[in-house]
Amino acid sequence: MYPVLFKLPQWLPLLGGQPITSFGVMMLLAFLAAGYVTRAGMNRIGEDPDKAWDLVFMAVVGGILGAKIYYIFLNWPRLLQDPVHLIFARGGLVWYGGFTLATILVIWEIRRQKLPLPQMADVVAPALAIAYAVGRVGCFLVGDDWGRPTDSWVGIRFPHGTPPTSVAAIQRDFHITVDPSLIEKYGQIVPVHPTQLYEVGLSTLIFFLLWRLRRHHRRKGWLFMLWLTLAGLERFTVEFLRAKDDRFIGILTLAQVISLGAVAVGLVGMVRTSRRSAEPSGEAPA
Repeated sequence: MYPVLFKLPQWLPLLGGQPITSFGVMMLLAFLAAGYVTRAGMNRIGEDPDKAWDLVFMAVVGGILGAKIYYIFLNWPRLLQDPVHLIFARGGLVWYGGFTLATILVIWEIRRQKLPLPQMADVVAPALAIAYAVGRVGCFLVGDDWGRPTDSWVGIRFPHGTPPTSVAAIQRDFHITVDPSLIEKYGQIVPVHPTQLYEVGLSTLIFFLLWRLRRHHRRKGWLFMLWLTLAGLERFTVEFLRAKDDRFIGILTLAQVISLGAVAVGLVGMVRTSRRSAEPSGEAPA
């Protein structure tokens, strides 16, 4: 994998020698992709497309802060041991935390600019799907958020992952017993399910579906509720293959519990917005 793409020249003030990580680059590309998709959607509904970047800015601030806060919450024992390292470490970002705070700030910005909230929700739905897919490419490149050990043809080893897919790390950090036959065959670095790529593929398919349905005839907000349902189902399913240590409710992880809540909200919202509208969503009124 390629966790570090290159390092900045030493002669640069303050930033000299700092690494440019593949995760950081893909995060930037994820926000840019979301911005351009949102911009296209706002242009289609007759709103100023340049306002899309104001929404993206709020999403960046909320996404990064929320993701870090959620990560700290999940790892509060480590916060007590070494708070400075946990708070200021490059890694440690959790999607649902980022999504929650970003949603709050984006809604605030939409209200501040007096944009139509249900219609804007439909506009940002495809943007969320493609941004998630691009962001997960970054997770793959740095070797983060991988899955359980496997001997199938899809298995990939991450010797320099965060953490590496070593037997010691899998058993110590995730309390997963590695099959001795895998150790005998591959040694101390074993292949795992590339769950990052599973999510890239599924979220990309969701994006294309939402993009195709963007001019739907249902009430405004329906497309966003469809995204919420599909995104929740996607995450819930992939989590079964993830190497996780937060399976607090039986075999379910905390992310799966949240995903079920997202699916429930999405389904209820789809039912409430399923009635046909007088004009296609995503078209500016004449």
